[in-house]
Amino acid sequence: MKMYQVDSFTDTLFGGNPAAVCILGNEWLCEDLMKKISMENNLSETAFVMLRDGVRYIRWFTPTCEVNLCGHATLAAAHVLFNHENVTDDEIAFQSKKGALVVKKQGDYILLDFPTDNIQKIDFFDGLDCFEEKPIECYIGSDDYMLVFETQDQIEKLECNMAKATKLTNSEGYSCTREGLICTAKGKDVDFVSRYFGPKVGIPEDPVTGSAHTLLAPYWGEKLGKNKLEAMQLSMRRGKLSCEVLGERVIIGGKAVTYLIGEIFL
Repeated sequence: MKMYQVDSFTDTLFGGNPAAVCILGNEWLCEDLMKKISMENNLSETAFVMLRDGVRYIRWFTPTCEVNLCGHATLAAAHVLFNHENVTDDEIAFQSKKGALVVKKQGDYILLDFPTDNIQKIDFFDGLDCFEEKPIECYIGSDDYMLVFETQDQIEKLECNMAKATKLTNSEGYSCTREGLICTAKGKDVDFVSRYFGPKVGIPEDPVTGSAHTLLAPYWGEKLGKNKLEAMQLSMRRGKLSCEVLGERVIIGGKAVTYLIGEIFL
């Protein structure tokens, strides 16, 4: 089976967020096998792409579980199809657990059309106390928590207590699926910055998290009074994202670079 590895949300090799992309035929592999491949790859996410009856499907797995939405691996999958799998159109429609996801090619950029996440403001509770710094606001989305801090310097210096973050539960009556921690603040040279920690799903720190921007972009768009924003994820690898909030959709744009083309022997 053919597999690619792509660095997403970067124009520089070894930057952004690496994702694996596995190109299937017209049938899914069994779920256990997809989990094992993802564990073997040991990247934040592996995307599996299947074409059946003219419809293109996509699923995403971390090293430990399947997730409902992943931005950087979707961007990686589109980059592979546009550049290596003979897709000549400038638009791809994926069917996913989050519904239809349209991806467009615009010059060197790939634009992801994702549904915005509905966030709810919540009180700080002990389970969120995973950092030395305390956030000034807390929110919850369908998949993750979002913690807002005062400054970019705080985001850069955050050290997550992984043991405590792994034990984060919905015991406070809140319900989200991944229970990852999105940490964000207003940026110095961009509109906003962020980092993402998801040890509960096998991602101690994700280099660049496209799906997190379905919460981040609407939040900062409202705060800053603008619908087009530039963002930076401040992991060691760094990631650059452009965002445009369009009502219940958010357009997340970035570049990608191919690192590896190979084959898996099963």
